[in-house]
Amino acid sequence: MPATSVLRFPALVVVASSLFVVACSQEANQPVSADYQEQLMTQLIEAKPGDVIEIPAGTFHFNRGLTLNADGVTLRGQGMDQTVLSFKNQVQGAEGLFVGASDFTIEDLAIEDTKGDGLKINDGKNIVIRRVRVEWTGGPETENGAYGIYPVQTENTLIEESVAIGASDAGIYVGQSRNVVVRNNRAEFNVAGIEIENTEHADVYGNIATNNTGGILVFNMPNLPVPGRGTRVYDNEMFANNTDNFAHEGTAVASVPTGSGLIINSNDAVEIFNNRFADNNTANVLISSAFSAGYFQDREKADAFDPYPEAIFIYGNEFSGGGSKPDKLELKALKLKEFGLGESLPDILWDGYVDPNKQVDGKTPDHLKICVQNEGAGIINVDAPNGYKNISTDMAPHDCRLEPLPAVNLEAAKT
Repeated sequence: MPATSVLRFPALVVVASSLFVVACSQEANQPVSADYQEQLMTQLIEAKPGDVIEIPAGTFHFNRGLTLNADGVTLRGQGMDQTVLSFKNQVQGAEGLFVGASDFTIEDLAIEDTKGDGLKINDGKNIVIRRVRVEWTGGPETENGAYGIYPVQTENTLIEESVAIGASDAGIYVGQSRNVVVRNNRAEFNVAGIEIENTEHADVYGNIATNNTGGILVFNMPNLPVPGRGTRVYDNEMFANNTDNFAHEGTAVASVPTGSGLIINSNDAVEIFNNRFADNNTANVLISSAFSAGYFQDREKADAFDPYPEAIFIYGNEFSGGGSKPDKLELKALKLKEFGLGESLPDILWDGYVDPNKQVDGKTPDHLKICVQNEGAGIINVDAPNGYKNISTDMAPHDCRLEPLPAVNLEAAKT
């Protein structure tokens, strides 16, 4: 089932147009497409609201990053495999394309081999990213740029029918944003395929995440102004996310276990339904606090940041395989001790941290629980707070339901 689903996307073959005189080959030692670089940079600098900048078919090489700061601009190529902006020779700029504007649309082009992030959009409203491919063509390498498609501090953002490959952090990342839809994309060979971080109200659906270290991540990080909550993850395929973690040491995603289908970390009000999970070697679903992630150790500072995942509702998903070869020594030992050589960890793995200040008579209130209504799926509480001493696979504490979250409505959000 999952192994053939990826074929719904076209093969990623770059086609250079022989009719466009400044197009040149993909070789790393080829010169910059100098004439077109200057032309496009000028168009972006001089752009005015309402402008549509058309980029022809072909492969164009740039040695400097591109910047757009005008609101109301559309940047349009001829297809993600027909219009290719290559930054293999980039010597200047932190991104391939940086956009600091609202009412921005980018569609039908590819950005390849940037030194830093591929496409970054900062502090804008009403953003549309459609049929954009960001790729590091040498495959998963630590020296690849951190983020592929990277809107941050945005509002009313749509990412659809796009592809992200090879990011050393997250292929598709939305951070510190409000009202977000991420749909019908493919993320492959990234550390994190799709990541929703410190974001309020996000719908993530119809995506394929495979061959990443972790397929889809819903995270909250400390010391950021927007606390994330209200994410729905549904109708996605997350399978065989078993690529070795190649993130830079010290980054948040460096702690992501290889073989993770979906990770919820320190985030609240997350709804997971109608997804298809398969063959993620550590676990199909991981639910963890910031303490387990390794970037927040001091429990005394929890008042300033809520490190506990709460109000998680998992139901109606399909699970197959997974949990057979967990990453991390403690999980390997746990599997061997509790399940033996030939068995696998349950589909849902929870670190067991709960907020002691919110317990009532020693129990988590119903509205803050991790609720599971998923036939055939099991959950394991590994009891990380107590050094894995009281491991439990009891489903009874999770036999509960939460109120469904509302859908994200971008059109309504614009008014």
